Amino acid sequence: MSRDARNGPRADPPPEAFARAVAAVRSVPARPGVAVEETPAPQRLAPYALALTGNVLVDGDEAASGRLVLLHDPEGHEAWEGTFRLVGYARAALEPEMAADPMLAGVGWAWLVEALGARQAPYAAASGTVTRVASESFGGMSDEPAAAEIEIRASWSPLEAEVGPHVEAWVDLLRTAAGLPPVVPGVVAMPTRPARASRASRSTRGARPVRPERRPPRSR
Repeated sequence: MSRDARNGPRADPPPEAFARAVAAVRSVPARPGVAVEETPAPQRLAPYALALTGNVLVDGDEAASGRLVLLHDPEGHEAWEGTFRLVGYARAALEPEMAADPMLAGVGWAWLVEALGARQAPYAAASGTVTRVASESFGGMSDEPAAAEIEIRASWSPLEAEVGPHVEAWVDLLRTAAGLPPVVPGVVAMPTRPARASRASRSTRGARPVRPERRPPRSR
């Protein structure tokens, strides 16, 4: 649905560029083990928006989850360096010892960059954060195992209205974060903890979101 950034839902039809982008998103084929569906989009980030949620299940447990929002402002946005912007999020459980790896953040960001590159999805003005969350229980909860998660928050501007490859790259990111074999060459998954993903999610629920930081733009 199209939305007015100030007044909520718009009654007028969306511009052709956004309609083509939405069609491209909806034409992305399903990936094994990943459930993707549309969800209500933010109303105040851009005049037009479309949002997706994704979940990766391994042996019946949630191994990774995420969200992708497509934003469009026909008048353009200086920070976007264009008229489209993608805002992505991915979260996955990890083995606790992996959370202490000083290279984890860089590896997490590389998952996204390499997925975009493998899908030949050109972009600009990329920025984001990679956060590790670890928890350990004490007292009456001391029998609970230690848990850890990685959270990847990123935004980037597609250089073409054909955003399908960007959606595929985001799905690849979810699969890689979940520890599933990559579906494109050049992307290496890190060992994760899919069997205890649901418990890890509960242990970190309510953690304060991290605001994305501006980073130098990279092209895919």
